[in-house]
Amino acid sequence: MNQALSRTRLLTSSILTGLTLIYAGGARAAAADAEKPPAVDEIVVTGSLFRRTDAETPSPVTVLNAGDLKSAGIVTIADAVRSVAADNSGTIPTAFSNGFASGSSGVALRGLTVNSTLVLVDGLRTSNYPLADDGERGFVDLNTIPFGAVERVEVLKDGASSIYGADAIGGVVNIIMKPTFEGAEGNLELGTTERGGGYSQRYTIILGHGNLETDHYNAYFNFEFQDDDRIRTTQREFPYNTADLSSIGGANNIGGQPDHFSGSTYGTVRPANLTGGDLLSGVALEGATAQLLRPCGGSTVQSVDSSGNPYCAQNFLSYGAIQPKETRYGVMGHFVAQLSPQTQAFLTLSYFVNKTTVDQAPQQIQVSTPNNLNNIALPALLSDGTPNPNDPFAAQGNAALINYAFGDIPSQLTETNHVYRLTAGLKGTLIGWDYSLATSINHSNLGTRDTGYILYSQLITDINTGAYSFINPDSNSAAVRASLSPTINKSSTTDLDSVEFSAARAIYTLPGGPMKLAVGAQFRYEATNDPDLNPGSAFQGLGVAHTVGDRTVTGVFAELSAPVIKHLEVDVSGRFDHYSDAGDNFSPKVGVKYTPIRQIAIRGTYSEGFRAPSFSESGASASEGFITYTPSASAPASFNNAHNNDAYTQSYSLGEYTVANPNIKPETSRSYTLGVVAEPTKFLNFSVDYYHITKKSVIAQSDPGAVLAAYFAGTALPAGASVVADVVDPQAPNALARPLVVKSPYVNANSLETDGLDIDVRAHFNLAYGIKFTSDFNFTDIFAFNFTTSGHTNNYVGTEAPYILSSGAGTPKYRANWSNSLTYGPATVTGTVYYVSGIKQTGVDATGDPSVCLYSGATGADFPSGCKVGAFYDFDLTGSYQISPRVEMYANIDNILDAKPPLNPANYAGGGANYNPTYAQAGIVGRAFKIGFRVKY
Repeated sequence: MNQALSRTRLLTSSILTGLTLIYAGGARAAAADAEKPPAVDEIVVTGSLFRRTDAETPSPVTVLNAGDLKSAGIVTIADAVRSVAADNSGTIPTAFSNGFASGSSGVALRGLTVNSTLVLVDGLRTSNYPLADDGERGFVDLNTIPFGAVERVEVLKDGASSIYGADAIGGVVNIIMKPTFEGAEGNLELGTTERGGGYSQRYTIILGHGNLETDHYNAYFNFEFQDDDRIRTTQREFPYNTADLSSIGGANNIGGQPDHFSGSTYGTVRPANLTGGDLLSGVALEGATAQLLRPCGGSTVQSVDSSGNPYCAQNFLSYGAIQPKETRYGVMGHFVAQLSPQTQAFLTLSYFVNKTTVDQAPQQIQVSTPNNLNNIALPALLSDGTPNPNDPFAAQGNAALINYAFGDIPSQLTETNHVYRLTAGLKGTLIGWDYSLATSINHSNLGTRDTGYILYSQLITDINTGAYSFINPDSNSAAVRASLSPTINKSSTTDLDSVEFSAARAIYTLPGGPMKLAVGAQFRYEATNDPDLNPGSAFQGLGVAHTVGDRTVTGVFAELSAPVIKHLEVDVSGRFDHYSDAGDNFSPKVGVKYTPIRQIAIRGTYSEGFRAPSFSESGASASEGFITYTPSASAPASFNNAHNNDAYTQSYSLGEYTVANPNIKPETSRSYTLGVVAEPTKFLNFSVDYYHITKKSVIAQSDPGAVLAAYFAGTALPAGASVVADVVDPQAPNALARPLVVKSPYVNANSLETDGLDIDVRAHFNLAYGIKFTSDFNFTDIFAFNFTTSGHTNNYVGTEAPYILSSGAGTPKYRANWSNSLTYGPATVTGTVYYVSGIKQTGVDATGDPSVCLYSGATGADFPSGCKVGAFYDFDLTGSYQISPRVEMYANIDNILDAKPPLNPANYAGGGANYNPTYAQAGIVGRAFKIGFRVKY
């Protein structure tokens, strides 16, 4: 707390001192400086320090203004960014509720993961989400950025480290808030889905007063509230609500099967011996089959597994949701004062909360981490020497090998993120320089509450004493349940405090116009404190994930804009950064724009960038994640044959444990773009841009695929890597044990190269009878995404790789959206089509073999046929009617054709099943309706 107060006082003192000096200088210079303020139609486009009237810079920039977003029915920053075709592999949807960064939403331009896209608010950095994606990558949560006061969203699809420093390798998303607002505007919106669940309500109000020209100030206040109810998996149809796909040729992974190390809430037991003398060493008696602990009930159905064991088949997906419950609310206040004709002061305060609640299936007793309980058994005698009432075989002196899920203990995760933001500063003109001085203080506090996980030490105690009843769970007291599964809480924080100054002016007149120079400097403090949710590995089913670190960053930067001749503009920029923990870096960039005629401009850029290691990668940090691994599909045939293709070779959770490396180096990049912007007529303009990015020293865990391949082959593992083997297969005790955890440090061993094409088209026509028509088309084609690791290069395009990263979303080759609007008098109708191309269900980063399908059916054949996941189309329709100058009514029908998501059983994201929530969430939500009113005064 004292350190935080000291930082705040230091920043406050610095900015006040600067404000005083600049204001005094501005007052003295006002009389002498007859230069007028910049025209209102000049803006600073993201990626540059200069004000300009031409938004078409040498770098490609997509601008989504408030009107565009309103017409498309978009009401969150996350949905706005998700609509941009350049957002690709590694992006984080809110629907991915079971990941490391649960409850958040992140953007990954160019498929370079969320840590290579910089997110700004009004051109300034904001604090990261306190949980790292996959325990590694820091990013800004789009769910905690106010939407009601947004003026526009600018998406720079080019490297920008020369201006902004680290993290801008893939591009920059800059959310621009309204500079001023007068009057009042309110919005009320209600929504629901046709197939059930997902009821939503949204309320916003913005109030503003003051005119800068007449009152010399403006102040506005924005409040917004949004609540989206969960959509339960049971509210959607087959095959998206079950793990049993056997009826269509897939595998039967329904819960409760003893030969899958799974138990239902009714449980099964088999007579067993404790071969090692402890509860974890149970081995079923030869030829013994399971019996039910109690009769099947509820939604279970008695069945028989592949080994002939009876069990209560239970669909554990019925406990989950394909859309978590999410509540967002916050306030924002903005004040700007015109201190003199050349000087403005501004102050912005905001507080925003995003709360996500994730329903989870009951925890299994047979969990492999941190203690492997696959062979846990109930003893014949309790610790006091009496027969165990939970063991039906106690009279014969046999232990009971148990499969069981704790159905009487609810399991739920709640993430509540509080984000505080203060920015203040001055901007204006002083002795011929247009300047900006700003300070920003950002703090995120995430509260995590998790219920349902089992405390290992208490479990062993309860089994030995008989305190917990497996045969009659309803008889367990609240005290017993609370002791066995206490609520887990933690608080995680991030901070980002900065002071930034920049100034620009014309320094020379060239044949094409004035040459401009801009210079600037920035100082910022960054910190993360994310403690382990499972300290001491006390709870079963929870891995390790903690991140602690802080640093200071000092940067200086400059930009030179030179209109060499009338039709040729050259822009050169560069930035030098010093990181207290990662050393120094210089990032240059050059951009050229040639306009031979007014209708055509040819543009291109070359830039170098970098990404400093995150605290997860270089601090006092470690993380353990899990992927669904199926030896029968991914391991060598020799391994599966040695185990007779028994239950040991079926799907299970493979842990990937990675530790920070203090010697890790920053990632570096080189990128270039080449494009053309054309406006052949006044009603049509388009741009075509080619991009190429090369990243070196890519930070990642040692290639898990290579580690697994070496482990199965019995050869030396890659340097620094190790494998923790699972307990032996009781049915094949002499065969190689399957891998339980792959361990390695972060390394700079990898590189990637990606290129592709962006096409943007906008047309607007005035038709007969006063009808106005507008059409926007946005398209991205990824030519290649070549990832090199351990000396091997694989192209991820069109596959589900990278499978290990961020929900196994994959890298679709094509993404596009096409929006068309018709306006007639007070009525406007807009239809938007979103398209994502299909992928092959392969993930070479997880299997080591690009030909191996990530999912196989009951016969071992690739499933779906050909290991292909289809393309997805979604059509949204929105309409509005201006009832009066002050009242507008609107309605949206999302996914009007009720398109279903393509079958993707290998995807492991979220609480749903068999579909890809990153690109096809609209399909699982189905046809949805919203109606609302906007009122202005």
